[in-house]
Amino acid sequence: MTYKSIAASLLALSLITLAGCEQAEKSAQQLLGKAAENAKQAIDDTHKAAEQAISDATQGLISKQEKPADEAKEPTSSSQEI
Repeated sequence: MTYKSIAASLLALSLITLAGCEQAEKSAQQLLGKAAENAKQAIDDTHKAAEQAISDATQGLISKQEKPADEAKEPTSSSQEI
C-alpha cells in the first residue's frame, strides 16, 4: 500500500466517524428536547393539581385576584397625592 492509499483510507474513516458523531449529537439533542417537554408538562400538571388542592382546601375562599380593566390601563406614577 502506498502512502496515498493509506491517507485516503484514514480520511474516509475519519469522515465516517465524524458523520456518526454528528448523528449521535442530533439524536442526543432530540432526546434532551423531548425530556425538556416532558418535564415542562409535569411541572404544569403539578402546578394545576396544587392550585386545585388549594382551592379544595379553602373551599374557594381564596381566588385568583385579577386587576380590573381600568386599573390595568392606568399608568402608574411614582408621585401620588396623599
